[in-house]
Amino acid sequence: MDVIQNHELNSRKKLLNFVDLEIMKGILDAFTKTTNLMANIVDVEGRSIFSRESHNKCCSFCKHIYSLDGGLERCRGAYKRYGKQAAIFGEPYIFRCPAGLVEWAAPIIVQGEHLGSVICGQVLMWEPEDFFWVELRELNKELISDFTELFAVVKELPVVSPAVVRSASYLMHIIANYIMDAGWSKYVYVKEISYQQALLHEEIINRNQLEKELADKTTGYSFAYERELMLKIKFGETDAALELMQKLLADIVGSSDNGLDAVRTSVISLCVLMSRSAVDAGISMKQVMADNSRFFNEMYRQKTIEEICLGAQKFLEHYMERIATLYKRPINSKVYEIKKFILEHHSENLTLDTIAKSVYLSPSYASRLFKKVQDCSIMEYLTSSRIEEAKRLLHNPVYLIDEIASNVGYSDASYFTKVFRRAEGLTPTQYRNMQHQ
Repeated sequence: MDVIQNHELNSRKKLLNFVDLEIMKGILDAFTKTTNLMANIVDVEGRSIFSRESHNKCCSFCKHIYSLDGGLERCRGAYKRYGKQAAIFGEPYIFRCPAGLVEWAAPIIVQGEHLGSVICGQVLMWEPEDFFWVELRELNKELISDFTELFAVVKELPVVSPAVVRSASYLMHIIANYIMDAGWSKYVYVKEISYQQALLHEEIINRNQLEKELADKTTGYSFAYERELMLKIKFGETDAALELMQKLLADIVGSSDNGLDAVRTSVISLCVLMSRSAVDAGISMKQVMADNSRFFNEMYRQKTIEEICLGAQKFLEHYMERIATLYKRPINSKVYEIKKFILEHHSENLTLDTIAKSVYLSPSYASRLFKKVQDCSIMEYLTSSRIEEAKRLLHNPVYLIDEIASNVGYSDASYFTKVFRRAEGLTPTQYRNMQHQ
């Protein structure tokens, strides 16, 4: 019993979370003025979500019934029962209420869960005749003995054709569920923002604790995390990429003194780098440019740091989904294996034969395949990977240039310098000095 009651309370809470009461009140008012039909929203127990002070959506007949002992409870029971019937069928359910009026229940269903119903109507579908008055007495004799006032208010009820009843019921069904879908989207968005805020808070606490332990208050933005993130994107490692993204977002927020524009600029810069890695992974440049334009326009409309960070997370998730789909194709899976082998072994003396054998392909076929997908040769990609790793190591002053050359697969430091300068326009030493400045 407690489980059922908790479910009903949770359903009502969800319904109230998703509904903007003022907007729905305005919609129901407009509906009543347009159709001359009354409408109300009830939860799964048949109780109106509106207070008596803020909402009074019932006809004189129903007001009279509600004023009688047991009248309101009887009507709520009917709304509960027929609301469930409507939810079972997934469409408006036309019924006669316990007092004898024609009404209909349009189900409100969110993510497959029945949260309530729109109760509409309180009409007659025919002009009252002698039998109607007899039936009215019979249906309401337990509530009332003097029918004078009840008979009087019946005459105020509209007489509506079956076609109008059907049309009005579907119209309210569509409107209510459209509003609920919008409310659900907003609810999910708010939950995501709250979760993003919690993640940022946790990462910032961890970051501050690390700075305290290292007694270094200038830790700032981690380029090591950034470079690792780019590799995870290229490899299609979604979970690891998202984890690194949260660390970088915490760095950005922590080092920007919570300035909205500063955070936005830094986050967009990070997103640009991530999209470049997506291109390296095989996503077309044309598609990336279109996606970036859409994401960045949305990001410029965000008004809080949490919204900007959530937008960045959605940005990364979008590209990781595309990369995962790309790597599932047979032709791309081999290219992915080649790239992964290169990135894991670029410190070794690699040749085209060695790389091709690692994926069980002939050198000529591996070259054609790689060129077709990546628009560059295998050896060009090897050089690019070595340069990127060298740039990462150059940020750390502990490494000498000779050591870096050896770590990225060049036994001759002079030749390494020549290759680096050709790729970056600077010598390794000049690059290091510029980064430190």
